[in-house]
Amino acid sequence: MKLSLVPRERRFYELFKQQGQLVSETLTELSKSLLEGRSRHPRLRDLEHRCDDVTHEIYELVNRTFVAPMESEDILLLASTVDDVVDLAEEVGDKMELYRVTEVTEPAKAFGECLAEAGIELARALEDLESFNELEARRLEIHRLENEGDRISREALGAMFEGNGLSAAHLIKWKDLYDLLEETMDTCEHVANVLETISIKNA
Repeated sequence: MKLSLVPRERRFYELFKQQGQLVSETLTELSKSLLEGRSRHPRLRDLEHRCDDVTHEIYELVNRTFVAPMESEDILLLASTVDDVVDLAEEVGDKMELYRVTEVTEPAKAFGECLAEAGIELARALEDLESFNELEARRLEIHRLENEGDRISREALGAMFEGNGLSAAHLIKWKDLYDLLEETMDTCEHVANVLETISIKNA
């Protein structure tokens, strides 16, 4: 047990909880966007700005905190990686708007649902950051979702390039979108791995 005569700054837990809520809301919004076939980019951009604000608040709190509940480097890495998830989801919405997507493929819809589930798991993990309650189960679930996302995108890309008469523009557009969706999910898994590392250090 680690003891300290100096009270630790507990606002970090509240800020990470806010980040988790924003991640979940963002990935749910992205999933709805894919299911509906419209970008919802203004809403995703608003969530991205809100997450930026919380991330900057975490950075500033690190700079002025004498005793943090975790190592400063871990706090900064976690905040930055969570923020990356929201940035990538917003980029998907931006690309959907840029490419004027009005009809979304079934694999992309399925991938969006995986991302929404991963967002819920991350929000719960960040809400329980102080106790790391059920962290391993959540990490494993996110890993499962990441594997499922890999399978979906791999099969979707394979089907696209089977010579079924799709235009070059369609192929380029959806290759880019699938890559972004996969990067978003990979970053969700990275957040879970960062949380695991922090839990081991603070055991």
